[in-house]
Amino acid sequence: MVFNTGAALLDAIVLAVVSHEDEGTYGYKITQDVRRVIDVSESTLYPVLRRLQKDECLEVYDRQFDGRNRRYYKVTSRGMAQLGLYKSEWKTYIQKINEIFEGGVTA
Repeated sequence: MVFNTGAALLDAIVLAVVSHEDEGTYGYKITQDVRRVIDVSESTLYPVLRRLQKDECLEVYDRQFDGRNRRYYKVTSRGMAQLGLYKSEWKTYIQKINEIFEGGVTA
C-alpha cells in the first residue's frame, strides 16, 4: 500500500485482529493476520503489542505449545473501549476522505 500507516492506525488494526479471538491469540498469528491487510514487518508489530500492553489495552499470558511457551494476547475492557473509539473515528475519517475523492469539500 502506498499510504503510510501511523501508530494509531496500527494500534486500531492490532486491537481489531486480537478482538476477534475470544481466548486471545499469539504474536505470530497476529502478525500474519495484520500482514494480510497491510505490509508491515514483525519488528514493527511487536513494539505495538508491547505499547498496547503497557496502555492496559491488551493482557498477556503464556501457554505451553509443543513443549515451549507461546505468548498470547487478549483485549481488555479498556482495549475494547479504545477499539470502539478507533472505529468511530475511522468511520468519520473515511467519510471525509471519500467526500474529497468523490467531489471535493462542501461547505
